Amino acid sequence: MGLLHFTPGDTRVKICGLRTEADVDAAVLAGADAVGFVFYPPSPRAVTPKTVAQLIKRLPAGVDAVALLVNPTQAQVDEIRSTAPITLWQFHGDESAAECAQFAAGQPWIKAARIGPKFAFDEFSLQYQAADAFLLDALVEGYGGGGIPFDWQGIPQAWLSVNGPRVVLSGGLNAHNVGEAIARLHPCAVDISSGVEISKGVKDPALITQFIQAVRAADAKLSSP
Repeated sequence: MGLLHFTPGDTRVKICGLRTEADVDAAVLAGADAVGFVFYPPSPRAVTPKTVAQLIKRLPAGVDAVALLVNPTQAQVDEIRSTAPITLWQFHGDESAAECAQFAAGQPWIKAARIGPKFAFDEFSLQYQAADAFLLDALVEGYGGGGIPFDWQGIPQAWLSVNGPRVVLSGGLNAHNVGEAIARLHPCAVDISSGVEISKGVKDPALITQFIQAVRAADAKLSSP
C-alpha cells in the first residue's frame, strides 16, 4: 500500500539509504513499505539515477521508491525522473513549498524537518501544508543519517493530534527504541537508515529484519485489548 497510507495500528516502514541489490532484497523480504535512495553526492549513501533505475526493478508493486534530495536543481530532478521511476519525493534542504511542489510535479512529496530545541512546529506545518507528509528528523551535522534521536517530548501534543497521520518519524531509531516511539507518537510511518547499518552506508539484513519485527510487535501491543 505504500508509505503514506495512514492506518491506526499499522505503522508503515521506510528503509533509507539503500545502495545495492542485496539492500533492496533484504528490505523487501522483511516487509518494508518503502525504500529510500539518497541523491545527495556528499553522502556516503549516495547513488546515481542509473543505479536506482536498476534497483527499483526489484521492488514489488506497492513498495514506494523514495528519492531523497537536498537543495536540488531542476536539472538534477529531471535526470532522476527521466531515468528512475520514483513514486515519492523527499526534500531535506532549504526548499520552499513552491519548489517542492514544482520538483515533485504532481507526485506525492515529503518535507523533512530538522528538530532542534526551538523548532517552530506550527510555522513549519503552515509553510509546508501542501506536503503529503512531514518527516521529523534530528538536527545534526549534514542531512539525516546521523543516528541521533531528538526529544520526542518536545513535539507539542496539540500539533501532533492534528498532524500525526502524516508524520514520518526518523532520527536515531532502532529496534530497541522504535516501540516506545510508536506508543508515544502514533506516527503514520517510521524511517531508518543508520540504525540498520554495520558501518556508514553498509546495511545489515538482520538489523533490517529486527527493526521491522519490532515495529510490528509495537503495533500488535497497541492493538491488543
